[in-house]
Amino acid sequence: MDYKDYYKVLGVKKDASTDEIKKAYRKLAVKYHPDKNPGDKVAEEKFKEANEANEILGNADKRKKYDEMGENWGQYQNNPYAQGRPGRQAYNTEDFYGDGSQFSSFFDSIFGGGGGFGGGGRKRSNQRRGQDTEGTIDLSVEESFNGTSRQVTLDGAKLNLKFKPGTAEGQILRLKGKGNPGYAGGENGDLLITVHIAKHPRFEIKGNDLYFDQPLDLYTAILGGKATVQGIDKAVSMNIPAGTDSHKILRLKGMGMPKFDKPEERGDAYVRMVITTPKHLSAEETELFTKLAEIKK
Repeated sequence: MDYKDYYKVLGVKKDASTDEIKKAYRKLAVKYHPDKNPGDKVAEEKFKEANEANEILGNADKRKKYDEMGENWGQYQNNPYAQGRPGRQAYNTEDFYGDGSQFSSFFDSIFGGGGGFGGGGRKRSNQRRGQDTEGTIDLSVEESFNGTSRQVTLDGAKLNLKFKPGTAEGQILRLKGKGNPGYAGGENGDLLITVHIAKHPRFEIKGNDLYFDQPLDLYTAILGGKATVQGIDKAVSMNIPAGTDSHKILRLKGMGMPKFDKPEERGDAYVRMVITTPKHLSAEETELFTKLAEIKK
């Protein structure tokens, strides 16, 4: 029996990344899926091979074992009861598949599918769930605040994605059944979309709180007073204590991001005061500043 090269099955190099393997598998799984090729034995076999290859190469531990065994697979075919002998490592089919489905004779030969290597001779079902598919999507800070919907195209089908207010960086949206197709009637995997919040020129999110800078004129910083602060959704009047230093942070309670599970509740806003120096002074203003400077000496 010839060695089955799963890298060749997927059309990837032996140093291919996990993402490259997933993309190659998904392309073949869609192309050769039995639902799209009813009665086509060639397509059925290619679909089966692609599933086997992805099952191994898509998992770091299984891939390592396959690579190690692949170089000397003949010894396992010729002596399938090598388990436990000194200097030789044996592999059980369950090491690769858990309680998996029926596989090719190549794997039965190497891994003792019917009970070799200490297997229990357990009857297996052809049915197998498809693997999950992963992706990412970028949302703006405003979309994270308000919630939003997006339409994406997957394998020619349009999917409507909804994101609740307060959707945060790293949050995962799961779309059941939108992942890789199952085998022999098994259910499809899920589509897992990880959210990334794009960098904003003004606002920074930390948990449910917002951080941003607020320009503050010199006179208000020295004398105190009120300043109009523009938050993410509205402007408010804020009390500024006299003698406020530049980069001093003041809090606006309840002006942050909505909480994901309780959108009626919000975090706080932390406003960093950035004092601006007056320019284009009049002659009178210049004279007054000069007098102040002399007084402070």
